[in-house]
Amino acid sequence: MAGDDQHGALFRPLVPNQHSRVTYAELFFDLVFVFAVTQISHTLLGRFTPLGAAQTTLLFLAVWWVWVYTSWITNWLNPETTPVRVMLFVLMLGGLVLSTSIPQAFESRGLWFAVAYAAMQVSKTVFLLVSTPPARTLARLNAIRITTWLSVSGVFWIAGGFAEGQARLAFWAVALGIEYLSPAVRFWIPKYGASSIEDWTVEGGHMAERCALFVIIALGESIVVTGATFADLTWTAETLGAFASSFIGSLAMWWIYFHRGAEAGSELISRSSEPGRLARLAYTYLHMPIVAGIILSAVADELVLKHPGGHSDLKTVLSAIGGPLLFLLGTILFKHTIRGWLQLSHGVGIIALGVLVWFAGEMSPLLLSIVTTAIMIIVAAWESISLKSEAAKPRREQPHSEAGST
Repeated sequence: MAGDDQHGALFRPLVPNQHSRVTYAELFFDLVFVFAVTQISHTLLGRFTPLGAAQTTLLFLAVWWVWVYTSWITNWLNPETTPVRVMLFVLMLGGLVLSTSIPQAFESRGLWFAVAYAAMQVSKTVFLLVSTPPARTLARLNAIRITTWLSVSGVFWIAGGFAEGQARLAFWAVALGIEYLSPAVRFWIPKYGASSIEDWTVEGGHMAERCALFVIIALGESIVVTGATFADLTWTAETLGAFASSFIGSLAMWWIYFHRGAEAGSELISRSSEPGRLARLAYTYLHMPIVAGIILSAVADELVLKHPGGHSDLKTVLSAIGGPLLFLLGTILFKHTIRGWLQLSHGVGIIALGVLVWFAGEMSPLLLSIVTTAIMIIVAAWESISLKSEAAKPRREQPHSEAGST
């Protein structure tokens, strides 16, 4: 029993009506992923071809998945305890190897990337299993299920690391498919079956804050790219305009996500009777396009800063419009999950960006950047005004649980 108590003490204490704060150890761990996001954006910038885009997308999905799984683990385990903190620091080392391997992941460092990724995923779930006392039967079963799925995907990651060219892409695509499918089927395995939503006890406020911090990481990387690129350029009227447009575009994205969406999501998941279902949908899956949109926008910012004049080429059009479009698509789905309705402002912004595609090739990169930034500003302002109007109306109950289960 003493051993059970010792292991059980590694779990976060859940206090009713009180959020578990994000710890300094978790924030320190996130620094590795600041580097990873930078590596992804630079990799995409250097190989903006259909194949390069597919490869970079796969790498982004892997980075997001290893980070979000770690966030689930630290939602259950307490990083203020020494064993969990040491686990995070070991994962940081793996994350550094993973991040430094990204630019050459489909060339000479594929095996390094695969081993680092598989080791991070499997080792932390094994740690979770070992840390879970026998008395927590449901939690142990969940840890066994997750470890089984990640071990299977790990075989494909390693096989891809040994493979070459298209075979590597195929192996890794299968590995990612296994991992992304697993939560949707609730980690079903033979003999043990699938977990139930009731088994997924999460501290909702902590999960919401973790994902909001990753959005901050992506926005911060965008600011760093803009500042570093601008510092090395000759400051002309065009580069100053591109710099201002890039910065204001990042501010608009921050406003759209954080003005009410992040707070509303945190409030809802904290009150939800099914926080596990909401965490799986809103914070595991729907935050991917939000973060991907910010990263793609950072690529566009660098392209526009370096070449603000002339006609926009396909690479500039796809990144300048695709980034905000992905961001708004993710945000409208995320807010639909937590509010139960689609934001009209976001829908109009998505349509406007879609229409812009037809004219973008005739615009200069600078003008295209200014127009996309203007669309994002309008979306942010429109939502702020509509939310003030909504707040002035008599409040009624929203079908939170039903919205979260869609």
